[in-house]
Amino acid sequence: MTEQEFRQLLAAEGVETVVMVEREPGSLETHSHPFEARALILEGEITIVTGKGEQRFGPGDTFHLAANEPHTETYGARGVKYLAGRK
Repeated sequence: MTEQEFRQLLAAEGVETVVMVEREPGSLETHSHPFEARALILEGEITIVTGKGEQRFGPGDTFHLAANEPHTETYGARGVKYLAGRK
């Protein structure tokens, strides 16, 4: 998916808050967010572990997290950069 296609998808879903996120290599322990998040990976990679299992995402991939969904995040050797819509 391209950034333009992703932005159109977010707009169609009524998402108004869109942020660019950049993370250095490393990880975040189990946490959650008070908002629903949908993201498009632009550079690097991220591995997310939820109660559903572990998934790795790279450029062009999208992921979705429900509000208050506990998860961990691990960023690849080059970190990660992604565009996130929050609702």
